Amino acid sequence: MTRDTIAAIATPLGQGGIAIVRVSGPEACAIVARLLERDRPLRPRHVYVSKLRDHPGGSAIDEVLVFTMRAPHSYTGEDTAEIQCHGGSVVSGRVLQAVIEAGARPAAPGEFTRRAFANGRLDLAQAGAVADLIAARSDAAQRLAWSQLEGHLSTRVETLRESVVAARALCEAAIDFADEDLPELENTRLAQEIARVRDAVAALAATFARTRVRYEGARAVLVGRPNVGKSSMLNALAGRERAIVTPVAGTTRDVLEAAITVCGVPVIVADTAGLCETDDLVERAGVERTRAALADAGCALAVFDGSAALDAADRAVAAAVRGRPFVAIVNKRDLPAVTATEDVVALLGDAPIVELSALRGDGLGALEAAIARVLLAGGEGDDAEVGIFRERHRDAVRRAAENLARAAQTLDAGAPLELVASDLAAAADALGTITGVVTSEDVLDRVFAEFCIGK
Repeated sequence: MTRDTIAAIATPLGQGGIAIVRVSGPEACAIVARLLERDRPLRPRHVYVSKLRDHPGGSAIDEVLVFTMRAPHSYTGEDTAEIQCHGGSVVSGRVLQAVIEAGARPAAPGEFTRRAFANGRLDLAQAGAVADLIAARSDAAQRLAWSQLEGHLSTRVETLRESVVAARALCEAAIDFADEDLPELENTRLAQEIARVRDAVAALAATFARTRVRYEGARAVLVGRPNVGKSSMLNALAGRERAIVTPVAGTTRDVLEAAITVCGVPVIVADTAGLCETDDLVERAGVERTRAALADAGCALAVFDGSAALDAADRAVAAAVRGRPFVAIVNKRDLPAVTATEDVVALLGDAPIVELSALRGDGLGALEAAIARVLLAGGEGDDAEVGIFRERHRDAVRRAAENLARAAQTLDAGAPLELVASDLAAAADALGTITGVVTSEDVLDRVFAEFCIGK
């Protein structure tokens, strides 16, 4: 285990009221104490006001607040000291330089949290959640990251891993007592336990798509023939005049975007050029951009004009969204109805359909709820759900599921139980990589490379 002392600025660089320089390691308290204009030792968990010098006995840099924590009662599990100085890159930079010249070294990205993991203060899933919490861009993302930092995912994964280990123990017992008259009974119990754990692992894997959307957000694209009200709908969803609205078809030539929040999920809604056949080079380029935006969207919003009859362009829209996650919208319900919901159902088949008036705002709540259901893959996606959204976690759960499936197949085929035990061990190891029970330096390097310096 690394035993040197590290230091970094823990607050963003730039002007501000306060900056924090964090120091961790066996010499943290002694290094900081040597730089202060005070003779008495620093007591843990006490706050001190003192001038801090550029080197022991040197010139004062700033008047600072300092407090220390002794191992193991700190974030890193080591002796730590934090210096609060005036904000600004010059002041905080000079304080950090003084600490480094006094015996610390610059911390690498995520090194404080990596030491917290190494010292048992956090498991690997919780450590990753620290970076996720810092990077969160919405309330939903913050709640997900905080849930994982509190250990909810770790608890669920460890419960699954212990179940796999218990199944392996049944397997080992059957091997050790092969001469007894119980192998068939043990095999039945083993098969039941493997099936139960497989279902639980599959349920965790199934959370990835909707939980990732809740954390990262998603894109929704408005598509429809020209002049069906896509721009008005973008403005209504955004709550402001984001797009130009005119009765002239083809006004929108480029992709316009607005950020909204749908049921706590951040969504970028894009307004696009109408899908149609055209000889206009500029309009044709807009149509191509529409198709490109549609390919990248998590949800298509297929808009139809309820005040006009369906035509060939509407059928082209239906063809473009078919096979993708989408919501059908019958717009302009403030005008006399010509196209009924049943007409759109006949065109698209069974699909979520919302009737609204973008002009008056009627039906926007129902539209947002429908968008959320599509983006969250029909799941509840509420804060009580323990899910995964990191690709590393998804891959680990997939490996566990594959090994459990192989174990079930091997057992069903009557193969030696030693092979079943090997598959179960691989499944347990895969789950263990999520929390760091089983890990490697390469995995740790990848996880902590995502962190900012100072955390």
